[in-house]
Amino acid sequence: MIYGAMKFSIGGSLKLAFRPWVEGIENIPAEGPAILASNHLSFSDSFFLPAVLDRKVTFIAKAEYFTSPGVKGKLTAAFFKGVGQLPVDRSGARGAGEAAIKSGIEVLEHGELFGIYPEGTRSPDGRLYRGKPGGLARVALATGAPVIPVAMIDTEKVQPPGKIMPKMIRPGIRIGKPLDFSRYQGMEGDRFILRSVTDEVMYEIMKLSGQEYVDIYATAAKRQIADAAKKKAEAEKAEKAGHAVAEKKSKRRGKGKAEAGA
Repeated sequence: MIYGAMKFSIGGSLKLAFRPWVEGIENIPAEGPAILASNHLSFSDSFFLPAVLDRKVTFIAKAEYFTSPGVKGKLTAAFFKGVGQLPVDRSGARGAGEAAIKSGIEVLEHGELFGIYPEGTRSPDGRLYRGKPGGLARVALATGAPVIPVAMIDTEKVQPPGKIMPKMIRPGIRIGKPLDFSRYQGMEGDRFILRSVTDEVMYEIMKLSGQEYVDIYATAAKRQIADAAKKKAEAEKAEKAGHAVAEKKSKRRGKGKAEAGA
C-alpha cells in the first residue's frame, strides 16, 4: 500500500514534470521474477525506472538510510521503505556483496522484480564501467531468473551528483530483451562463468545506452579522479606559494634599490 501511494505521488509527479520517454517496455514480463540490470548515472535512477513500470521494483540501499537518528532519519527510512528499497548492512567480512545477493534472491523467490546496478556505484563521468560479477551473476544463476538490461539516458543531467535542485531535462529509459542464463545454473561458484555472464549483460547495456565503455571498475575510476584532483590542488597551492615567495623577494629587491639610491 505504501509503495502504491509513493508510486502514485512521486512516480506520477516525475512523469508529469519530466515526461521520461521509454522504449522496450514490452520486454518487462507481466508476472514472475526478473532482474533489471541497469547502468547508474544518477541518484534519481531508482525513482525514474519504477515510475514508468506497472510492477513493483525492489532495489537495495545502504543501511545508513534506514538507521539515521531523529525525525529526519525516521522520515528518510520511511521514504526509502515506501519506494521499495531494501536496507543492506555493509559491515562484516564480505560486506554488502553477500547481503545484496541474499536480498536479491529473496525478492526473486517471491516472484518480484529485483533492480541492480552491476557497476556497483554511480558513474563518475557518464561513461559505462566494468560490471562487478559477484552480485548480478550470482543472483541470476542461483534463481534462474531472466536478466533484463536497462539503459538510463540523461538522468545525470536531470540531477548531477551533489546537486539538490533538478534540471527540467527529459530523460529516457531503454529496456532490452531478457537474457537467459539458465545454461549456467548451478555454476555460480565458477568465477569465469560469473565474469562471462556479467560482461554479456554489460555489453547489452552499452548497446542500449550508447555509452563509452571503460574496462575498469567505477570505484577505481573514482579513486583516480579524486587522486588527480588532489594532485592538481596541491600543484596549484605550490604554484601560489611560489608566486608569493617570488613577489616577496621582488619587493625586497625594490626596497633595497630604493634605499641604495637614497
